Amino acid sequence: MKISRVGVDLAKNIFQLHGTDRQGKLVWKRRLSRDKWLQVLFEKVKPGATIGMEACTGAHHWARLLNAKGYKVKIIPPQFVKPFVKSNKNDANDAQAICEAMMRPNMHPVRVKTIGQQDLQAIHRIRSALKSHRNAIANQIRGLVSEYGLVAPKQLTPLRKTIPIWLDDESNGLTLLFKELLRGIWEDFLTHEERLAQLTKQLTAIARNDPMTKRLQQIRGVGPLIATALVGTVGDARQYRKGRDMSAAIGLTPRQHSSGGKERLLGITKRGDSYLRSMLVNGAHAVIMTIKGKSDRLSRWVISLLERRHPNVVAIALANKIARIAWAVMTKGENYNPDFNPV
Repeated sequence: MKISRVGVDLAKNIFQLHGTDRQGKLVWKRRLSRDKWLQVLFEKVKPGATIGMEACTGAHHWARLLNAKGYKVKIIPPQFVKPFVKSNKNDANDAQAICEAMMRPNMHPVRVKTIGQQDLQAIHRIRSALKSHRNAIANQIRGLVSEYGLVAPKQLTPLRKTIPIWLDDESNGLTLLFKELLRGIWEDFLTHEERLAQLTKQLTAIARNDPMTKRLQQIRGVGPLIATALVGTVGDARQYRKGRDMSAAIGLTPRQHSSGGKERLLGITKRGDSYLRSMLVNGAHAVIMTIKGKSDRLSRWVISLLERRHPNVVAIALANKIARIAWAVMTKGENYNPDFNPV
């Protein structure tokens, strides 16, 4: 019997496959090793069939390979697969749940990322981890020197000037052993700073040469980092029907808890990519900090909100608007128009 759909439970070494016909009836079920599952799938399932898998590590890699062979691939978010898991959780039930989830007509799959998108995401993830490690080292330095009666500056800029002075000062109460330890951890801090600067320079160069990121940087609150993060996460944004859909996918729209015809909106959903969402909110805060004295359409809107709402609430609303404007710029392939009214 012809197999029209296959749910694949991905793993490091063992892959569980669940194949069904057009009516959703089980016709094939296999448990295969990593180095054999594609070969067996190609032999058993003809091109044109739909292959479903959860959005997890390696999913986009396998999806690109399957697309190249003529298969239709659907990557389903894990939270939408979970309701279809029957009884106990195991690989076989997970593969069956994936197969059932991708049959739903209103299920919105994750768009397969290109190699270029994954390269951009890799740079951003490494940069984010380095930034966290650098800040952790700075906090450790503050805690260690406080045991010797010294108070380190809160900000990084004065901290960079203070530590070398302490290392050369012989009358500040620091022992030779502790200075040796402090010098070592300070060198670790500087190494992280240097690597951060290199990655930031790399992202800036990419943003300068890519047409889409150049257009995105015309939007208020969007710089090289946010532009490359947007492209790396959502691609050309054509998978979204309108700007609100993209904003909702990033998690910048209100949660809804409505019943009986009474609508109740809560805080933002915070779903999707938390890194991209935080970047957009930081960009919105930067706009708010420099809004004074400006009279363009966006500035007037922000100023009117600031008169009746907390700045943090305004930042979320502005980040939402920036995401919608970014969708329009990305999907239409045109330069940013300040008078554009996003849907």
